[in-house]
Amino acid sequence: MDTIETSKPQTEADDLVAYLRDTARLDADTPTALYQRLEDALRGAIRDRVLPPGGVIPGERELAQRLSISRVTIRKAIRALVDDRLLVQRQGARTAVAERVEKPVSVLTSFSQDMLARGLAPGTVWLAKDMGVALPAEAMELGLSPGTEVCRLRRLRTADGQPMALELSIVPAAYLPSPDLVETSLYTVLEERGHSPSRALQRMRSSIVGGNEAKLLGVPPGAPILEIERRVFLEGGQTVEYCRSLYRGDTYDFLVELHR
Repeated sequence: MDTIETSKPQTEADDLVAYLRDTARLDADTPTALYQRLEDALRGAIRDRVLPPGGVIPGERELAQRLSISRVTIRKAIRALVDDRLLVQRQGARTAVAERVEKPVSVLTSFSQDMLARGLAPGTVWLAKDMGVALPAEAMELGLSPGTEVCRLRRLRTADGQPMALELSIVPAAYLPSPDLVETSLYTVLEERGHSPSRALQRMRSSIVGGNEAKLLGVPPGAPILEIERRVFLEGGQTVEYCRSLYRGDTYDFLVELHR
């Protein structure tokens, strides 16, 4: 038997339904298609925080019944917002408002610091930790002599349990003698050892993700990502880290402040 889906506490669902009725002009005589009016109203609900980041919307059946419109109309409106990455649909889970994180690019901070500053719990899923001789490309990025040992740290970074980024950090063994010293924040360990990062050069480019990396990030193959390469320096100018990161394009915004 088909039952009504209740994906939000009733008071929150009531607030959303009331907002949509007030703004979508569901009964209006207008040439604008009904699903487009509903789509615009849902965008407004996200903008006005009636639907906050991470908030889950009621199921199609419940919305259709409470708004007295078809499930096809509901589905088309939601699909448009999913395509614009304002809503997120995951298999076996409800549709939720995308949680986007803004990171200022003018300040050198760690991933953990960024997440804590936004009230999110940073997490790490370790994919690999190892030591070895720097490859030629790694030695060039870090300014090392051939044969120098480095630590390699590959991890999935999460916020409140949600995958956010894949990171590969390479650090000279002179600054990090063992990868096992790092449990969560690399920068915290470097600071504790007297090697506090001072500045960085960062290159960003748009790309698409595929294969296993898409699976780890929880996005479909071909989804947009931000690919970032960063060289981090100590106060004296020595390179302390080379990092390559893949950030989910649907959850991360980089904020640049410009002055004239």
